Amino acid sequence: MGFVADVAGFHLAYARPGGGVTVSQSHGASRRAELLAATIAYFEEALDPPPPELEATQADLAALLAWMAKTEANAARRALIREALDAIDDGLAGDAVVARLGEARRGLAAAGMKEQVDAIDLLSERFRELGGESAADPAAPSV
Repeated sequence: MGFVADVAGFHLAYARPGGGVTVSQSHGASRRAELLAATIAYFEEALDPPPPELEATQADLAALLAWMAKTEANAARRALIREALDAIDDGLAGDAVVARLGEARRGLAAAGMKEQVDAIDLLSERFRELGGESAADPAAPSV
């Protein structure tokens, strides 16, 4: 589980053992909720790590958050994402980044988004929707 970039920005992506990569086609607030959840999961170290050649670097995560801040229309959420980016740049602990990103996700609740479940639960739900195995399966996604 991770993210990919294309000309339209970043998208949540899943790779299955022995299979290809599936890219989420979500857009708008759902897309943002997915990407924030993936970033939170990374900094919480909530999932098993992927193989080293697929693991996101700090630079990858900073690029994702910079894109999110640049394209975010909501000023309060944009500020929280920028604060998380600053926390990464300053080398602060992961929980400092998670706190800011968690606040940004909560801001989506005000917009009536159902994605306000736990970040891992949201990612598990997306994995199932994209045709993956159950999150309880031994082959469940890693970040």
